Amino acid sequence: MKLATLPGSTRDGRLVVVSDDLHWCASAQHLVPTLQAALDDWDRHEPALRALATDVAHEAIPLERFHEREALAPLPRAYQWADGSAYVNHVELVRKARGAELPDSFWHDPLMYQGGSDDLRGGRAPIVLADEAWGCDLEAEICVVTGDVPQGVDAAAALAQVRLVGLVNDVSLRNLIPGELAKGFGFVQSKPATHFSPVFVTPDALGDAWSGGRLSLPLLVDLNGQPFGRAEAGEECTFDFGTLIAHLARTRNVGAGSIIGSGTVSNRDPDGSPGRPVSQGGRGYSCIAEQRMVETIATGAATTPFLRHGDTVRIEMKDRAGHTIFGAIEQTVTAP
Repeated sequence: MKLATLPGSTRDGRLVVVSDDLHWCASAQHLVPTLQAALDDWDRHEPALRALATDVAHEAIPLERFHEREALAPLPRAYQWADGSAYVNHVELVRKARGAELPDSFWHDPLMYQGGSDDLRGGRAPIVLADEAWGCDLEAEICVVTGDVPQGVDAAAALAQVRLVGLVNDVSLRNLIPGELAKGFGFVQSKPATHFSPVFVTPDALGDAWSGGRLSLPLLVDLNGQPFGRAEAGEECTFDFGTLIAHLARTRNVGAGSIIGSGTVSNRDPDGSPGRPVSQGGRGYSCIAEQRMVETIATGAATTPFLRHGDTVRIEMKDRAGHTIFGAIEQTVTAP
C-alpha cells in the first residue's frame, strides 16, 4: 500500500491512497483525514485503507491523477524526527573530514540526533539556502514511520512497529556543524528543514527487498543531472531499523507517527577503500561531504563544492523492474 498527502484545508493536508505505479490516487477523507490520524489508530484504519488500495488497483472507484510535484511531505509535521547512523562508513568519513577520530563504540552503539519535525517538506519543495558559505549538503537516506513503541523494547519488537518506509533528504549545513558541536550540545542551526519522498509505502509493498529491517536496493542520487550516488542500501548497513528504533526507545516511549532515519547511505569499494565516484566506475556517494573527503585523501584537497543556488538534486529508488517506488525527491537550491 502506498500513501501520500496532498494539500488540503489544514496544514496537515489530506490523505490519499496512491496506485502502485504512482499514476493515480483516491481520497481517503471518508475513512481518515490525515496520515497522522491513521497512524494514531492503525489497527482500525489499516484494513479500510488496504481495501481502498485494492479498489484503486482495480480502478473500481473514481480516481484522480497523482502528481508528485503536488505532494506535501507524507507527514507535513510529525511528533518526532530522529536520524540515526546505520552506515558507519559515512560517519567515519565525515568525522575524518573535520579531523575527528571515530570511537570504536560507534560500531555497536548507534549515533542519533533529534531534528525539527514541525516543518517537514515535500520532495519538490526547494532547498532554501540563505548563505552559500554555510556549506549546504544533501544527505540521501531511508526512513521509517513507527506506530506506538513502548520504552525498553527490544530490536525485534521495535521492528514490528514499522508502519511505513520512505526516502529522505536530511539537508546539512556542513560549515556550521563544527561550531555547534564544539558547544557540546548538538545540532540546531546546522540542520535546516528536512525533505521527504512524495510517497511512503507499507513494508509488504517492498517485497523481498525489505528484510531484517533493511532495504536492499540501490539509492539513486543525481546532482545537476549527472549520476552522483548509486549506493546499495542493504550493504554495509551496520544497524537495522529495529536496532535504531530500540535505541531511541531505550529511555522513553516513542509515539505513533515518529520518523526515524537511517543516516546517509554509504558503501566502501570492494577493496575496503572509501569509494570511487560513479564517473570512475564506483557507487559514488549519497552526500557531497563523502566525495570531498575522498578527494582530500587522494589529492590533499577537496575540489567538489557544496550546493550552490541553482543546483539540482534528485533522490529516488526503483524496484528490480525499474519502477519508481516512492517517487522522487527532486529539488533546486534557491535563495530565500
